[in-house]
Amino acid sequence: MDKVILIIGLVLIIIAVGVIIYDRYKVKKIYDSLEGMLNEAIKEDFTVDVYDESRFSRLESEFLEYLRVSKISSANVRSERDKIRELISDISHQTKTPIANLLLYSELLLSEDIGGEQRESVEAIHSQSLKLRFLIDNLIKLSRLENGILTLSPKETDIREILNKVYESYRGKAKDKGLDLTLNTDKMLCVIDPKWTEEAIANIVDNAIKYTDSGYVKISTTMYEMFVRVDVKDSGIGVDEDEHAKVFSRFYRSKKSSANEGVGIGLHLSREIVSSEGGYIKLDSSKGEGSTFSIFLPR
Repeated sequence: MDKVILIIGLVLIIIAVGVIIYDRYKVKKIYDSLEGMLNEAIKEDFTVDVYDESRFSRLESEFLEYLRVSKISSANVRSERDKIRELISDISHQTKTPIANLLLYSELLLSEDIGGEQRESVEAIHSQSLKLRFLIDNLIKLSRLENGILTLSPKETDIREILNKVYESYRGKAKDKGLDLTLNTDKMLCVIDPKWTEEAIANIVDNAIKYTDSGYVKISTTMYEMFVRVDVKDSGIGVDEDEHAKVFSRFYRSKKSSANEGVGIGLHLSREIVSSEGGYIKLDSSKGEGSTFSIFLPR
């Protein structure tokens, strides 16, 4: 009797082991099939091999239909992107000459001996033309970034070279406002697109000078294990805590900064550029106590 029970137990154990092995084999076969399907999908030559009523056959058919829909969607996205590219190109081309003419003729008028309301009107035309050119240029850059038309080309770059260019570009503007613009940096390598990173930092420095009436704008750097941090610190009007996130929004302008020139796109463009490089921007500011924009660039 004991032998019979033992034999039955052994048989049951063997059957259980067999069932486990078979289930694992089935699972492995399904995984192998799914992996093969994905590999074929990546190569864009996926086809349905088995036509029957099995669940896996239905899965293959549904997956094929999904790929067909995805391919159509991708084609539509590419088509829309091409249209956007053409539109941006047209806007850039068609607006360049009129704006250049507005600036040229207003400068010619300003060189003449005119006064009173006429001079004020011409100065307003010249100022608004500059503003329009700045707005269109930045909108085009932003659209190209957001639509993948323009891609960044990160490479190992010494941040000191970029900051020196920014400093030289804005030293005169700071001096005209009576501000002390300083730069304190050493050689620090980070993986960035030099041209676009320069633009991002320049926008933030320009913003700092614009909203600082007296005192200083300081540019400095700090090296971390994974990032190089660029700080742009000013003694300006500061930003309320509830506006910290809003200042990076497209076209956002605080009510207290309405008297200053600007269109509210520079900080948004800077964030888009830095984010595209794998970095980020942090703001530390309080109302009336100045601001510090910290740009973290990947090493």
